[in-house]
Amino acid sequence: MSQLELPSPVQAELKLPDENATNRLGALLARALLLERDRIDAGGCVLGLSGDLGAGKTSLVRALLREMGVKGAIKSPTFALLEPYIVSRLNFHHFDFYRFTNPDEFWSAGFRELFGPGSIAAIEWPERAAGLPTQDLALALVVMGDGRRCTLAARTELGAACLQSVIASWPGAGA
Repeated sequence: MSQLELPSPVQAELKLPDENATNRLGALLARALLLERDRIDAGGCVLGLSGDLGAGKTSLVRALLREMGVKGAIKSPTFALLEPYIVSRLNFHHFDFYRFTNPDEFWSAGFRELFGPGSIAAIEWPERAAGLPTQDLALALVVMGDGRRCTLAARTELGAACLQSVIASWPGAGA
């Protein structure tokens, strides 16, 4: 199946009125990823997280990692650029490219080798890096009053499967 033949839905918009909703989305995304562990073992997974400062990108990844069983501190990778974790026998790399001043810094940082079979890459600010692998699922977070809105767009079959799993469990998504 090519990217043009993805099963629907390939995009969804969810309202996140509070921190609990953001945490719920992170937990549902973690469960969806774990259901797709065989595909991730075979080809890897890339999640792109876009949004202004304070939009909830790191909070969402933190909730995802908690649901996947990570104990202890889950730090923002803003200054280190990368925080690695091992979850369910998968390598999980949490990137933050906010500090990139040149899109080619991705190549010179040597991060390319961290993508591929057996790994999940969650990338904050993917638009600041050139040459990234295709994002399976792109999440765009926007601050809306006291809450947030998250648009999720699947770009691969794996992304579509994860999106469908999240939507199936999201409260009121079918209404």
